[in-house]
Amino acid sequence: MAHNCTQIDDMLEKYYLSPFYAIEFSIGFPGNLLVVLGYIFCLPQWQSYNIYLFNLAVSDLIFLCTLPRLAYLYSNEQSETSPVACVINRYVLHVNLYSSILFMVWLSMDRFLLIKHPSRNHYLLRPRTAMFMSGISWLAVNVQVAPMIALMVQDLQRENWSRCQDFASLKGDVNVLGYSMGLTVTGYILPLLGLCVFSQQIAHLLYVQERALPRRTTSYKRPLRIAISAAAMFLVLYTPYHVLRNVRIASRQSWAGLQLCTMMYIEALYILTRPLAFLHSVINPVFYFLMGDKFRELLFSHVRKLVRKTEPA
Repeated sequence: MAHNCTQIDDMLEKYYLSPFYAIEFSIGFPGNLLVVLGYIFCLPQWQSYNIYLFNLAVSDLIFLCTLPRLAYLYSNEQSETSPVACVINRYVLHVNLYSSILFMVWLSMDRFLLIKHPSRNHYLLRPRTAMFMSGISWLAVNVQVAPMIALMVQDLQRENWSRCQDFASLKGDVNVLGYSMGLTVTGYILPLLGLCVFSQQIAHLLYVQERALPRRTTSYKRPLRIAISAAAMFLVLYTPYHVLRNVRIASRQSWAGLQLCTMMYIEALYILTRPLAFLHSVINPVFYFLMGDKFRELLFSHVRKLVRKTEPA
């Protein structure tokens, strides 16, 4: 029994993580690349929400580039041999994890302000402000994730620079459980509450406006659907991952006193949540096309022109 339970994580990495990461890359990379190129070459005038979406797409694109390497290693039952690649991979992964939900918060805020100020006369709706907010967001997320570098380096040293482990398996001078809990609160729970608050504010504002102008022809319900969908997506995808990550770290503490197989079962459940949490990078491109018809029209127009040029005369 003990032998079987110790093989669970290896089986899941080879037959679950490897194909799941390959699928996520195959679907998510083309979608996010299309959005990034579309924004660069097809969109002549950027609004504030375009800037948030562009940063979100860039973050997803960088992260997705790490998945082929992970899929290859897991499928061949190998561990990352390069310490530099190990640190960069895990660092990019977590920066993407927490930058994605943060940019979605700013996007929901932008949609709320647009309904409240349709003429875009609010300073938070200016492109320059959106660029500043994006820069602050990147800085904040990197500060949050920076302690992980020290943890990874210490753990690599302990393993003689030969074994690259995930966040929940690290050991070092930093209190891993305390750091993980803090990252969960500041990087996930607080932004999720922000998404919920803006969704509620958008719903309230629409309710008030519909009562005041019951016969208006313009509908602003799309921003509400986008905000609610984003909050629901992160709630469903991120919650199991963060809960199991903290449970996994706690199970490895000496005071937990758990048996080996119990710890392995907890690790197996944690492994199951990892690709689900990263599934947001595949789903996010849907939001880019829901945000407005202008970007879709410009993108499809350029694609049609390229197709016509490649067709034989």
